[in-house]
Amino acid sequence: MASSAIAAPRTAQFSNFVYEGSDPSDAIKAGPGQYRNPVVQGFYPDPSVTRAGKDFYLVNSTFAWFPGLPVFHSTDLVHWEQIGNAIDRPGMLDFKRLGLSRAVFAPAIQAHQGMFYILNTCVDCGGNYLITAKDPKGPWSDPVWLPKVGGIDPSIFFDDEDGGGRVWIVNNDGPPGPPEYPGHRALWIHEYDPKTQTTVGPATLLLDKGVDPATKPIWPEGPHILKKDGWYYLTAAEGGTAEGHSQVVLRSKSVTGPYVPYTNNPILTQRDLPRDRPLPITSAGHADIVDTPDGKWWATFLAVRPYGDDLYNTGRETFLLPVEWKDGWPVILENGKTIPYVADAPKLPALKTAPTSGPFKAAETFEGPELPMSWMTMRIPSKRWWSVKDGTLSLEARKDRVGGHEQPSIWARRQQHMNASVSTTVRFDPKADGDKAGLVAVQNDDFYWFVGLVQAGGKTLVRVEKRTSSKDPLDGAVVAEKPVSLKSGQSLDLKIAARGGALDFAYATAPGQWQTLKADADGTTLSTKVAGGFVGTMLGVYAHGVEE
Repeated sequence: MASSAIAAPRTAQFSNFVYEGSDPSDAIKAGPGQYRNPVVQGFYPDPSVTRAGKDFYLVNSTFAWFPGLPVFHSTDLVHWEQIGNAIDRPGMLDFKRLGLSRAVFAPAIQAHQGMFYILNTCVDCGGNYLITAKDPKGPWSDPVWLPKVGGIDPSIFFDDEDGGGRVWIVNNDGPPGPPEYPGHRALWIHEYDPKTQTTVGPATLLLDKGVDPATKPIWPEGPHILKKDGWYYLTAAEGGTAEGHSQVVLRSKSVTGPYVPYTNNPILTQRDLPRDRPLPITSAGHADIVDTPDGKWWATFLAVRPYGDDLYNTGRETFLLPVEWKDGWPVILENGKTIPYVADAPKLPALKTAPTSGPFKAAETFEGPELPMSWMTMRIPSKRWWSVKDGTLSLEARKDRVGGHEQPSIWARRQQHMNASVSTTVRFDPKADGDKAGLVAVQNDDFYWFVGLVQAGGKTLVRVEKRTSSKDPLDGAVVAEKPVSLKSGQSLDLKIAARGGALDFAYATAPGQWQTLKADADGTTLSTKVAGGFVGTMLGVYAHGVEE
């Protein structure tokens, strides 16, 4: 318990924030020289990777959470340390009141001659843009918009070797004619002039529909071009981001095509495996391929780990597998094989950093002056309503709320394990009915859970609330509550524990004296299958006040 202190009016103070998690797959032990999948657990989808010398850099999608587009560094592709966020300043983008699965989709990072490039799409908030940095830690430039590059998922390719130094952008967009079926899309290429920061000439069609048009393939996306041994390789995801997800490859002697598909596509998928297999990994795709200093090749990609019938709360995660070149084609995983939880690691020097895979515990001390880089808030704040110092995170209890497509007083970190708990100590003195402060588990505005202090009917209560559909009250429906009597300045401990699809909520007025407020709540409402969208569950702290 934190020491007693009186929080400022309309301010909630949080301390002793502890996250802890584990998974059933932890029973599969990694031996010397091996690594665990996923390499970055939790809501880290759409991984894109690049190499600069002996160093690797990775970025992921964050949609309408801010700061966005986390940038990771590694020396061995297994141990990753977050070094920045590419979208870290209000004013770079405007997420407005967008749903949490809109805004910044799949980023693509590329290192080239001492400069780093990220291409990205801000869906419903500007379109495709490019940002650059000399140091991947940042600061990253303000966006340069690409009005002639439509659709989503742009990436950049520098054709230095026998390509005359020309630069190209490849992306997903609509087909050359009217769509013939839902999900009918195409891949296009545009020449790009870095000096004028504009595209040059018309776009060229690379792939319509997919590698086998007769099967009506859906959503070719996340395209990348790499060059090896005189061949240009076009890799892309196909089949949508659910269980039908896959990765395919084509090649050509010319960067603009025509591209011929690999006979044994897809080069990565889990869609044809038995659904009742133990500890399944599903929905694999959206890969990016990189070479290593020792001449090997590896792929990062997204996949999910369901705990039931396609149920997962942890979102889409970052996995790693070696790439084997077979008769001039890159193969990530032969058809019919399962993605391993444990595999032989790259023979590269490891980076010493906090774990992002396997069982672990992370305690945040809030020493300040800023929050950890991995913490995010919903949409983009227009002012600073929080402070971090001396072991305390203070949040103004503002009128914006979770559930209202607003920018509420919330800071959160990802749920990274199937079985996870988060606990904190809060000091809050609610003044009016509707004031509240505590812990939240958020999937989106329509699907979240809350446990904390509230005022209702003039009384202070500890309460569990939920929002499990757009029809529920914006402030959440009451699930359980108890009166609680706290002395002036006295703190309250709170805990949320996730066990697959079940949630437990507890509180304590004295250290270690936990009382269960609600057990076995339906946590499947935080799964992607129920809540929809592309994000994962975020666990964090929240304060709301009916007046300001």
